[in-house]
Amino acid sequence: MPFTGKSTFAAGATLPELAEDVADIVSIVSPFETPLLDHLGDAKRSSESTIHEWIEDALLPNTDQINQTTFTPGPTTATSITVDNGVRFQPGDLVRPGNSTEVMLVTAVASNTLTVVRGYGSTTAHALANDMLLTILGNAALEGADANAARFTSRIRRRNYTQIFTSTVEVSGSMQAARAHGVADEMDFQKQERTRELLRDLENCVINGVAPASDPQGSTTVRRSMNGLLRIIQTNRFIPGVAGFPAGGGVGDVLNEEVLNAALRRVWEQSSARIDTIVVGGAQKRRINAFASAARSYLPEETRFRDMVSVYESDYGVCRVILSRWVPQDYVLMLDSSRVEVLPLSGRSFHFKPLAARGDAHSGQVIGEYTLECRNENAHAIIAGLAA
Repeated sequence: MPFTGKSTFAAGATLPELAEDVADIVSIVSPFETPLLDHLGDAKRSSESTIHEWIEDALLPNTDQINQTTFTPGPTTATSITVDNGVRFQPGDLVRPGNSTEVMLVTAVASNTLTVVRGYGSTTAHALANDMLLTILGNAALEGADANAARFTSRIRRRNYTQIFTSTVEVSGSMQAARAHGVADEMDFQKQERTRELLRDLENCVINGVAPASDPQGSTTVRRSMNGLLRIIQTNRFIPGVAGFPAGGGVGDVLNEEVLNAALRRVWEQSSARIDTIVVGGAQKRRINAFASAARSYLPEETRFRDMVSVYESDYGVCRVILSRWVPQDYVLMLDSSRVEVLPLSGRSFHFKPLAARGDAHSGQVIGEYTLECRNENAHAIIAGLAA
C-alpha cells in the first residue's frame, strides 16, 4: 500500500517546511583572465603625469636605396648614383650594392648624388637598379686628414595618455546586514567583481585602445584614453602576399611558419630588438599549434594526445606564445616585452575609494588610471589579414 505518513514530498513542490540546501559557493564563468598583463608583470615605476612621455634615439643609418632608373653609361659602369638620402653618405664610405660582392668607394657627395669608384679593390661590378639597397660597410679615412664634419641623430619624444578605469559599487544597509549564500561580506564581494572587470578591460585597452583624434589630453567633454599596441605599432605591419611579404599557407592566407619567420626576420633586419612574445587569439593559436602536427609521432603505449605550442624558437628569438581573448582573430601581435610596460599614474593603481553616504547604503568606486609605454615601436610587429 502507498506510504501515508509524514514525508518531504507531502508539502508540495515548494517544500516550505524544509531548510534550503544551497551550496556555499558562487560560481562565475565570465572570462576575466589577463594573460598579457600577467606576462608583462608589474611596472617598475609609475607615470607622473596624465601625458606620459619617453625618449627614443637611433644610430646613424648605414643603409639607403638607389633612386634612379637610367644609368650612364650603363648599370655596371655608372659612377654617378642618385640615392634617397645623400646625407647618410660621406667621402670614403665603402658601399655594397644589393646582395652583390661588389664594393664601391664614395669619393664625393653632392645633395643626393654620389660619385663612386666602381669595382673597388678589384671586386666585380654589379648591375645597379632602381630601389636597390645600398649598405655602407664603413668609412675609410685618410691618414693625417682633418676631422670630418660631426654627424648625429636627434632624440625623439614619444607619448601616450593615461586612461581612467572606474566602476561604482553600492550596497544597501539591509543587504550588507543580511546573510547571503556564498558571500560573507556583500560589499567586499562587489569590490572583487568590479576589480576583475576593470583588469579585464585594462588588458583589452592595452591591446586595442585608441586615443581621441583631437584633445587627447582630455577635457570636460573629451574622455582621455590610451593608444593600445595595435594602434602604436605602425612600422612593421605585415599582410601575407602584400608588398613582397610571403603568402599564407593556403586559401585565405592561413598562418604558417614561413609567414611567422618572415615577420621575425624583418624586425631583426632593421632593429636590435628580439621578439620574445607572440600574442594571438584562439584561431591563430591553433595555427601555431599545427606547425608541428605533421612531424609529431607517438609510441603505441602513449594514451595522451598533445597538440600545443607554448614556446616558438627560431633563429630570430625564443618566443613565448600567449593566448588572449582580446587580440582580433585575424591578427598576430609580436612584441619585445622588455620594451613594453603598463604603468599606473602615481598613486592611482587600482584601489577602492569610499563615497559619502547618500542614505541607507554603502557606496564607493573602484578606480585605476593607467597608460601603455611601448618603446621603439619598430621593435615590434603585427601580422594582419589572416584567415580566422
